[in-house]
Amino acid sequence: MRAHRSRRPALRLLSVWLLAFVVLSCGPKTPPAVPTAAPPTAAPTAPRPAAVPRPATPSPTTTPPAAPATPASTPVEQIRSELHTLFAAPVLDRMLWGIEIQSLATGEVLYQLNPAKLVMPASNMKIVTLAAAGERLGWDYTFETKLVANGPIEHGVLKGDLVIVGSGDPTINGRTGTPTAVFEDWAARLREDGITAIDGRIVADDRAFDDESLGAGWSWDYLVYGYAAPVTAIQYNENVAEVVVRPGTAVGLRAAVSIRPDGSDLRVENHVTTAAPGGRPTIELRRMAGSDRLDVSGAVPLDAPETTRTVAVDNPARFFAQAFRSVVVKSGIRVRDEAAAVRSLDTVPDLSVSTTLVSRRSAPLAEMAKVLMKVSQNLYAETLLKTLGLQAGAGTVEAGEKVVQEVLEAWGVEPGSYVTVDGSGLSRYNYVTAEMLVRILRHIYNDPRHRGPFIDALPTGGVEGGTLARRFRGTRAAGNVHAKTGSIANVRALSGFMETADGEPLVFSIIANNFTLPQATIDATTDLAIERLANFTRKKPD
Repeated sequence: MRAHRSRRPALRLLSVWLLAFVVLSCGPKTPPAVPTAAPPTAAPTAPRPAAVPRPATPSPTTTPPAAPATPASTPVEQIRSELHTLFAAPVLDRMLWGIEIQSLATGEVLYQLNPAKLVMPASNMKIVTLAAAGERLGWDYTFETKLVANGPIEHGVLKGDLVIVGSGDPTINGRTGTPTAVFEDWAARLREDGITAIDGRIVADDRAFDDESLGAGWSWDYLVYGYAAPVTAIQYNENVAEVVVRPGTAVGLRAAVSIRPDGSDLRVENHVTTAAPGGRPTIELRRMAGSDRLDVSGAVPLDAPETTRTVAVDNPARFFAQAFRSVVVKSGIRVRDEAAAVRSLDTVPDLSVSTTLVSRRSAPLAEMAKVLMKVSQNLYAETLLKTLGLQAGAGTVEAGEKVVQEVLEAWGVEPGSYVTVDGSGLSRYNYVTAEMLVRILRHIYNDPRHRGPFIDALPTGGVEGGTLARRFRGTRAAGNVHAKTGSIANVRALSGFMETADGEPLVFSIIANNFTLPQATIDATTDLAIERLANFTRKKPD
């Protein structure tokens, strides 16, 4: 979710050893009572995701702490005791955990701690959004974007505006090529149709969604950053631009700051200086909502390479229209007037008498979900929430939330177990329970329509291309854990699926709130628990 500077490996290792030392040196509090089983669940109808081969023993640097001196009578009681020792460590006393771990084979709850307490989920909210989208939109759902001629075409000249009509497609970006690749294809198709000039404007029509582009509870101090980009029905480059900072030619001189790609309308106020060689760049960004002024401050070392930061654009529809107009002009098509966003016009084009020239369909939801979940792309989640509303009659967050509530109610999720105000989890007004997320994930797992595409979209422990790439390496959890991460200030979350050493499928949700410890310590605690579960077996030692 929010971009955090990565901790050095040494810091995480220190956190792991410190946590293990504290746990080992303190006896556990009395473990809470744990129900022996959850309500019965349907037997799986599709094969479990295959686990990759595992090493014979867990990583020595992340071995779970030893069990209490009094041996438990069964393997389940043993692991419950070990997990409670871990999560009840005195160093964690001031924070709040919401945890539920359940067998998907039997429904037995292996461990829980405050499972019904409302906690902020951060990006674990994307689990809820994607589950509802898969149910209501279907995994084959695609977005359509159209180029519409708002006037007749005479002798190769469009006598009127060329209008881009969007429905929310977030995939017109550079993830699989250059950001302008789609625009270049469109321009080529216009030329193939014989169009040589446009006697009008290029207009971006984003009216499929409402004009509330920011989420409730999004903090004002991060609205400048790319992960908080506004959400509209017409979206280019994920509604972000890139700030590029290069050092000056001598220490003390102003650094060079530029914006790419073109068309963002951002006005840079450059306060970045060139520092002595060595050290790290310190770049700060500031832009108030509704303003195109971007203040860039800080310092960049003389010997530093190009430094980049991602920033949200203020008017995504105009950004789209201007970028497309630039490509069209470069292709040799003359455009008489400037680009515009439809909401800024005094006279809105009448599309009832228009002609569709080009129609583009996005990749299906199953493919978009991989970007949404693996890299935790907030824009995709917010787009899906408004799309759920649009399919029900209104492209608003409120209409989308109503659809989500209908899906969850049909799946047996109690209304009081969650509060949703956005689709991504960026808002601090969202609340869920670990129990509620486990119920949703259990439903996903037991439904053959959803299991495959949903699990394929999740990050996988120790595998590149997702937010879990650097976690669980060298342990039985690597390649085995498929889970969604979550992170905003004082919140860390991990919920998903895994298998034990016996191949028993588990579903889990581990959410940490209200902590002041380093995030590395919270992650180390969660990872120790997951690695212990990956080594869990119901077989008693000989």
